[in-house]
Amino acid sequence: MNARFHDRCEAGRRLAQALSAYAGRGDVLVLALPRGGVPVACEVARALSAPLDVLMVHRLSVPHHHGRALGAIASGGGRVIDEAVAKEFHVPHNSIEHAIENGVDDMTRREHAYRGAMFGPYLHGHTIIVVDDGVTTGATMRAALQVARRQKPARIVVAVPVTPAQIREILRREADEVVSLSNPDPFISIDACYEHFPQVTDEDARRQLEQFAQTRDQPAVPADANGG
Repeated sequence: MNARFHDRCEAGRRLAQALSAYAGRGDVLVLALPRGGVPVACEVARALSAPLDVLMVHRLSVPHHHGRALGAIASGGGRVIDEAVAKEFHVPHNSIEHAIENGVDDMTRREHAYRGAMFGPYLHGHTIIVVDDGVTTGATMRAALQVARRQKPARIVVAVPVTPAQIREILRREADEVVSLSNPDPFISIDACYEHFPQVTDEDARRQLEQFAQTRDQPAVPADANGG
């Protein structure tokens, strides 16, 4: 399968083109899912002249099968468990709860590293655009949407460069709008859709958020700049 995007930044610029109807609106807030969603969301927020924040999420893996997703949790109580996977791998309830407890501890530590003592974003009445670099099972995004929905935003938009078509349909039932640029079939992996897909660390993501904040008041890059 040929790569659809050069890197996350190009994917973000192309997403911004598809989201141009939201540019310059005072009610729009872009939310990145760290870590890989941050460079994508920075480009989206910059092009739309919108503020940017993060929504912390944590992927849960099947014990002893790290490559298989069991579900996800999000800061604020969002929780999605794939019961079919839990049954397939015979994961007992207490193991799931243990994984969730560990995930909460990790997420709390990471959120403090990102925010310090600052509160998370205020979403009530806003149009929020939730951005990641791609979606595979949908669990992480769905957990994030659960948390976001509790604050009663006016509209929730999911924006991702790539996701399987069947997962896009699931997300459409939980968000008001889904913008996905590529829905390959068969779906291999997110990184197969990028030419350059390095791991993004928390340090990388924090640095990118700081750089975005420093340039927030400068003119936005046009949505079609370098976008292809």
